[in-house]
Amino acid sequence: METSSIEINELPLPTKTLTPPASVEPIPMETSSIDELPSSDSNPTDNIEAVGEKRKRTDEDEKPNLESSDPKITPSPWWKTSLCSYFRREASCSHGSECKYAHGEAELRMKPDNTWDPTSERGKKAKAMKMSEQEEKVDDEVLFTEQMMESIDGDEGGGGSVSVVDLSLSKCLVHLPNKWQSDELKKFLVEQGVQYKSAKKRRGMIVGFVTFENAEQLQSGVEILDGKTVNSSNLKIADVLPRTFDKSDARKLVKSARGAVTPLADLSYADQLEQKKASIGQMLKKLARNARKACPNGSSLPQWVLTSRDRGGLACNLEGIIESPITNGYRNKCEFSVGLSLQGKPTVGFSLGSFCAGVTAVEEPVDCPNVSKIAVQYASIFQKFIEKSKLQVWNRFQHSGFWRQLTVREGRKPGVFSNDEDAISRIAEVMLIVQVCLTGSDEAEVATEFEEMAKAFAEGARASSPTLPLTVLVVQNHSGISNVAPPDSPLQVLPIPVLDNGTNQEQTTNVLTEARIHDHINNLRFSISPTAFFQVNTVTAEKLYSIAGDWADLGPDTLLFDVCCGTGTIGLTLAHRVGMVIGIEMNASAVADAERNATINGIGNCKFICSKAENVMSSLLKQYLDVTEMEVAKPLSNANDDLDKQISSTEEMSNSEHVADQNLPPTNSRVEELQDNEQKDISSSLEPEKSTKPQFKNVVAIVDPPRSGLHPAVIKALRTHPRLKRLVYISCNPETLVANAIELCTPSFDEADRGNKNYRGRKKIGIAALARHRAKSMPTSEAFRPVKAMAVDLFPHTDHCEMVMLLER
Repeated sequence: METSSIEINELPLPTKTLTPPASVEPIPMETSSIDELPSSDSNPTDNIEAVGEKRKRTDEDEKPNLESSDPKITPSPWWKTSLCSYFRREASCSHGSECKYAHGEAELRMKPDNTWDPTSERGKKAKAMKMSEQEEKVDDEVLFTEQMMESIDGDEGGGGSVSVVDLSLSKCLVHLPNKWQSDELKKFLVEQGVQYKSAKKRRGMIVGFVTFENAEQLQSGVEILDGKTVNSSNLKIADVLPRTFDKSDARKLVKSARGAVTPLADLSYADQLEQKKASIGQMLKKLARNARKACPNGSSLPQWVLTSRDRGGLACNLEGIIESPITNGYRNKCEFSVGLSLQGKPTVGFSLGSFCAGVTAVEEPVDCPNVSKIAVQYASIFQKFIEKSKLQVWNRFQHSGFWRQLTVREGRKPGVFSNDEDAISRIAEVMLIVQVCLTGSDEAEVATEFEEMAKAFAEGARASSPTLPLTVLVVQNHSGISNVAPPDSPLQVLPIPVLDNGTNQEQTTNVLTEARIHDHINNLRFSISPTAFFQVNTVTAEKLYSIAGDWADLGPDTLLFDVCCGTGTIGLTLAHRVGMVIGIEMNASAVADAERNATINGIGNCKFICSKAENVMSSLLKQYLDVTEMEVAKPLSNANDDLDKQISSTEEMSNSEHVADQNLPPTNSRVEELQDNEQKDISSSLEPEKSTKPQFKNVVAIVDPPRSGLHPAVIKALRTHPRLKRLVYISCNPETLVANAIELCTPSFDEADRGNKNYRGRKKIGIAALARHRAKSMPTSEAFRPVKAMAVDLFPHTDHCEMVMLLER
């Protein structure tokens, strides 16, 4: 028994003795475990070693005692590689020296992957060094060009004059405070004892430029400034590259046009679809997580949030992804920037990098698979023209120049599509839109350039094999910094010369009174003006609209609201399946196109209103859903007829003015006038009635907003109207869909907890967090729930993907 007591004492048993219940018989000593004990005449020390060895074989995870001198015991490679959080917090640990974690920096060992515990001092130091190396790598990838210096010159020099500097005596200082301007930089240089000729810096940039008088000043200044600490950041000295530089100098600074525009082009199409489907799945998980956070404290979570874990964290079922029938050359609208190439040559194509990083180089689009052959050829024709033009290309740093952008819009023949094979034959019409900046230009010189440009396009189209279609040539005047022009920018339709077949000389001039082309979706013909929105992949858009219609559960007694309708494509393609369509669009020219499209297709149950959706959505829901069964003043049908006549007359007035002005978009004041008229007409027709009987049994809304998502007022109108039971959301930016769905699908807060009190002034708050705060102000109403979602690949070879979601309540 002495031996057994020694063995028991050596075993790592708990100190507390468990007393068996009275009904349990004690285990007799004649158990099988006794057979394993050595005989009584054996050495007790041998017994201990034997038991210890056996225990090690059966329990490999037992932490060894590093104090032991037994060479057979090998410590775990992770022993003492992490700090003990309990010891760090309490300055003691109950495990003592046997704790597998390190008690302090002295005991800490390096991990097997040659890294230190990130919470330790050595780990923090290593992390800081790594971040510093990454910052230096990023700095090396930033292109500090002569144009950046000139842009600051233009801001400070007055009159747009630019000083001439010797770039060999110029340096760029990196990691300067964002708030600094040139005066602060000059003051800093004086405080450091640096002699210089000029110093330039713009607020909001972390870089500044210093020019020295001679090489001695430059060398002395670099020695003083390099590594100097400013606001806890170490200054870095970089060279200033000349305006024209070899591509090898920018090996890490810019992408190719193919890489910038179609980053997935080198993947197989099946891999692209899997990647996009996974991305949409992540968005659905994000919606579920944020909805859980957005729910009021103390209230039960919605059922769709509770069951999201059963779907792998998804807010709703992801039905799959719809692939594009055409993967190459599918875009019917391509916007080409006009700028300088890496070699300083005027080029029409795509930007190679970020403007914020100083990259403005443009490369031809010849290797971009999403661009059509027609668009590539017209870009080449325009590039050859501007190379000989007397007017300069646009300089984004100096905000000067004339030629800015070329947009090619195509209209295909009905029922014809192909995947890059004989692609030109499927295009019936082409519109060219040339964006220019007329500021400071000579009128006579510009007129001559426009005439020569029209002739160059006509000759180039005719010289191509096969001949390229050319229907409309439009010039857009825009003087803003970005090439994204507002919808009301002035447009001018240019006459296209018709050349003689034999001599290629100008014979007649094709003068158009309307700037529009036509495309087809689901055998409907759509009229498209220069600035109107139209899906860039029409073949896949047919599948998209079909899915939206199927999910909306449409019928003859359905009222369909087409919010952000553009040229009316969604509403018109689904009009034959519903009782009535109400389209809302803020772009006046797009509304004119929608009305025209309804007329040319013989569709009479569609009404289109020119206004911001947030201004009229609530009134329209009341007008068409909440009407009295019998009105004292006038019958319901007459009231609706009067409203329809008011809307129609306003749009006819708009259409007539478009024709008189060569179908150009109206000015801002005219758009506001149209919106005011619409709201006044709707409000006046609503005054005598109150809701007692709905006009339609089924009410559905399909929204297709821009990338910024729905306006909060639109979300509020959709959420708070009880008759709207079904909503189909089509989004080209799933991030904003998630944000809008948070507001639409989370429970209402109590009056005492309602309000947005914590996010004001927080500049870096994300759109999902902002939506959670806005949800607190949502009036008490029944929330929607996400039912299902679908990914639609409208943009093969890019990382963008359309997303459709059905919401119900």
